[in-house]
Amino acid sequence: MKNFLASTTVTLVAISLFLIGGAFSLGNYVGQSQAATVSFASITHRNTDKPSDVDFSLFWKVWQTLDEKYVATHGTTTPVSNEVRVYGAIEGMTKSLGDPYTVFFPPEESKAFEEEISGNFEGVGMEVGLKEKILTVIAPLKGAPAERAGIQTGDQIIKIDSKTTTDMSTDQAIKLIRGAKGTVVTLTIIRSNGEPFEVKVIRDVINVPTLSTKKLDNGVFLIQLYSFTGDSSNLFRGALREFMLSKSDKLILDLRGNPGGYLNAAVEMASWFLPQGKVVVREDYGNGTEDTLKSKGYDIFTDKLKFVILIDGGSASASEILAGALHEHNKATLVGEKSFGKGSVQELVQVTPNTSLKVTIARWLTPKGISISDNGIVPDVVVPVTADDIKNKKDPQLDKALEILNLMGRAHQI
Repeated sequence: MKNFLASTTVTLVAISLFLIGGAFSLGNYVGQSQAATVSFASITHRNTDKPSDVDFSLFWKVWQTLDEKYVATHGTTTPVSNEVRVYGAIEGMTKSLGDPYTVFFPPEESKAFEEEISGNFEGVGMEVGLKEKILTVIAPLKGAPAERAGIQTGDQIIKIDSKTTTDMSTDQAIKLIRGAKGTVVTLTIIRSNGEPFEVKVIRDVINVPTLSTKKLDNGVFLIQLYSFTGDSSNLFRGALREFMLSKSDKLILDLRGNPGGYLNAAVEMASWFLPQGKVVVREDYGNGTEDTLKSKGYDIFTDKLKFVILIDGGSASASEILAGALHEHNKATLVGEKSFGKGSVQELVQVTPNTSLKVTIARWLTPKGISISDNGIVPDVVVPVTADDIKNKKDPQLDKALEILNLMGRAHQI
C-alpha cells in the first residue's frame, strides 16, 4: 500500500490546497496542508528512452520554428529561457489529461507547495476545487476570513481580482488567492445561478479548527469535526470518551463543511465503530489492482448506539470516506445533502531537486465499490438548507438529525 501522508492529503486532498495556500484533501485547501490524498515518491532512476510509439518530430519542429521566427511583442523583449519553455511544455502535457489534481510544479511553485504541506501559510481559509470545470468553494474553514466574509459552500468563483477563472487550474487559482496577512483579494462569485457579486476577503494567518463537542437537548451528544488533521485522531478519541461518560446513547457526527485531511485519521476514526478487518475504503489503481484499508477493530459500541452523520456539499475526501464506510456497514444514518465527490489519490513525485509532479494514481471507492468521485455520498435523508435558513440562523439538517435520534429512542423504549 502507498505511503500516504497521514490526510489526507489534502489535499496531503480535495484537496486538496487550502486557500491559505495548501491542499488538504487535494481538493484544494486555501489555507492548510495537503495530507490525506498525497503520498511522496522520488525518481531515483531516470529512463531517457523515448516511447517507441510516440513521434516527437512535431514537438521539435515547433521548438525550432519558435527559435527561428518568434519575436516578443507584449511588454518585454527578454527572451524566454529554454528551461522555462520545457516547464511550459510539461505543464501543457499534464493539463491535457483534463485532471485538475495532476499538476507539474516548476521550482518556485514546487517550493511553495512544500511550504503549504508543512502547514505554514497565510490566506483566506477555504478549500476549492473544480466542479463541472468551474472553480467552486468546497468549504470555508470555520472562523476563517472566507467564512467571516460570507463565502459559502457551493459558491462559484468566476474572477479573482481582475482575472477570470475560465480554464484556470485550482493550483493557479490558489496562487492568486493566497497572500500575506492584511492584504485584500476580491472574488467575483455566482451563487445558486444568481447574478455575480464581489466579495472582498482580508487575508490572515489561518488556524485550522479540528473538533468541538456539545451536549444537546434530549441527551444527544454532538461532535463537530472540521478537518482531518494529524492530531484529529487523538481529539476524536477524547470526544468519544466524553460521549461515553455522558451516559448518552445518541450521537451526531457533523462532517458538514469538512473538506478532508489525513486518510489515516479517517481509517482510525472508523475503527472505533467497526470490527477488525472491515473495509473502510478501497483504492482502485485503474489497472486491475486494488488496495483496501481496513478497520483496526476498536469497535467499542454496541448495536444500541443511535448514530447520525451530517454531510453536505462541503464534505469531501476523508469526510466522504468516513461517512461512506459507516453508512455502508449500517452503523450510521446519513442526513443532509450530497457530498462533494473528491475521491482521487495523488502522489507527489520529486522529478528533479527543485521540481515536482503531483499526479493522480488511484481513485477511492466505498467498501461496496462505489466511486466517490463519480457519485459523492448521498444521504439517507436529504434535507436542503435555504438562503432563508442561513439568514435566520436555522439548521434544518441538525433538526432532522435530532428528530431521527429521538424517534430511534422511542422505538427502543417500545
